[in-house]
Amino acid sequence: MVRQIIGLGEVLYDVLPEGAKLGGAPANFAYHVSQFGFDAMAISAVGNDILGDRALQRFDENGLKYIIPRVAYPTGTVNVALNEVGVPTYTFTPDVAWDHIPFTPEMEEVAKNARAVCYGSLAQRSEGSRETIRKFLETTPDDCLKIFDANLRGTFYNKEVLTDGVKHADVLKINDEELVIIGRMFDYPGLDMEEKCRIIMHRHHLKMVVLTCGTNGSYVFAPNDVASFKETPKVDVADTVGAGDSFTAAFTASLLSGKSVQEAHETAVEVSAYVCTQKGAMPKLPDSLTKI
Repeated sequence: MVRQIIGLGEVLYDVLPEGAKLGGAPANFAYHVSQFGFDAMAISAVGNDILGDRALQRFDENGLKYIIPRVAYPTGTVNVALNEVGVPTYTFTPDVAWDHIPFTPEMEEVAKNARAVCYGSLAQRSEGSRETIRKFLETTPDDCLKIFDANLRGTFYNKEVLTDGVKHADVLKINDEELVIIGRMFDYPGLDMEEKCRIIMHRHHLKMVVLTCGTNGSYVFAPNDVASFKETPKVDVADTVGAGDSFTAAFTASLLSGKSVQEAHETAVEVSAYVCTQKGAMPKLPDSLTKI
């Protein structure tokens, strides 16, 4: 049985000014990982509605595997407003399908054989999906690479969710704004970015912390003072929706291909920069970026 890489959490439609586009961080992650030739799968839930039909049809068209039960709640949507430089703000519809992801026997079997899994905080805003995510993570084998891509949105997180998310993780991925929030929440005042990241890494026994800072570059911090910094390429930005998810996917795919932290970081930066030049979260990547 081929070991799969899993995006676990919300599937939703980003309702952009030009129309609705399929997204959700875990599905974006799984889609981009699959473009690197890995056996990837999205796990979530959709409703018995037209948007649910369209989501599964789109995954089928893209050749992306999934376990996405139909549940008695509407398929998730989020209204996305873009500012003058394409940076989004999000308004989420409450009590939707991905708030009610059931932990099925099929999911349990996938968890037992997972090679890597990426999950965030948003799908844990409800107790039902939070419990499913927790069960999935606890069922994975010891060598499964677990990536907690925090993705703090609105008010849909708290200290308990973040503590539990980091506890299960090998890798924490956050951005500079999230680092400030986490620093306040966990009482790390007055420290610089690297100090905060290294404290989080050591206190929670992480293998690395990935910190993205928008146009100010990105960092990867690992034990023994290993660090990587990459500048953010200057590109014509269409929008930044899904760019962070593509970064995480490219970084994960590169690590699993045996690349060094620095090499994986470079690929992640190049891929996310390309995604910023495209509309929506799931553009097809050129072959030049996926040959690792």
